[in-house]
Amino acid sequence: MTESPTPDWVRSLRGKILIALAGDPTGMAPYVRAIAEGVDTGYFAENGPAWTVHAGTGTLVAGIRALLLQALHPGALAGVHDWSRYREDPIGRLTGTVRWVVTLTYGSRTQADAETRRVGRFHQRVQGEYRAGDGTDRRYTAEAADLVRWVHLAFTDAFLAGHEASRKPIPGGADAYVADWATAGRLMRVVDPPLTRAALRAEIDAFADRGELRGGERVDDVVRFLRRPPFAGAMGVAYRVLFAAAVATIPRRYRKMLGVRRWPLPVLTLARLVLRVTERALGSGPRAQDMARARLRRLEREAA
Repeated sequence: MTESPTPDWVRSLRGKILIALAGDPTGMAPYVRAIAEGVDTGYFAENGPAWTVHAGTGTLVAGIRALLLQALHPGALAGVHDWSRYREDPIGRLTGTVRWVVTLTYGSRTQADAETRRVGRFHQRVQGEYRAGDGTDRRYTAEAADLVRWVHLAFTDAFLAGHEASRKPIPGGADAYVADWATAGRLMRVVDPPLTRAALRAEIDAFADRGELRGGERVDDVVRFLRRPPFAGAMGVAYRVLFAAAVATIPRRYRKMLGVRRWPLPVLTLARLVLRVTERALGSGPRAQDMARARLRRLEREAA
């Protein structure tokens, strides 16, 4: 039996999604193709927790949630406000983050280390001043231990929550993902990152308990932008559902700081419908994990 051709609307949707995520309508940006060329197995096991979570379409919810939560730390937000071009080039900002995640998750150790150094070189320039939660003015750098830690915590919690919202299993469960992705934290010089979901959530709450997180005009500005980015047509409608889903996964304490509310609709159910359509579109061609599997099979043949 021959396979039915992929509908034009699916190919079109896939191209639009991949431009937003990878900056390339085929999904095969140069860094993605390079994943197949490495000479070692990488930092993360094939089909392990990080592979599974980061391959899922729940990452679309997670990315929005991570940006919202990260914005609650005024130091992290100052770095984005002062140094990021997210307003002028939101797609570029997104694809830069996606490149780091994809490369660390699926690339060889050599490629992942090079990507970490690339991000580190940019971070060396990021510095300035911000008004802390206690009202004092403080200096910041992107390499400051507390800011790097907060970004790791917010990212890990967001991607875990986004995947759980999709109702897909994680090999070994939530704790296994937190422990697996702690490797990325260490690569970014996070000291002793949390290894369980309970420890992760406790550290996030500790930031709030110490008064290090707060809302404000800059946070409101980020929320307004993330609520309605420049996506038109069906993508714009789908994005609004995913934004609402991201909000729904955030604990009430942090929703109040962000000034956002849950929809009075079964938004997670709606989001899962959007994610299923997205998954069908993305499944119509090769992705980063396919490049990683090609590398792993080649290494197996060479070792035989």
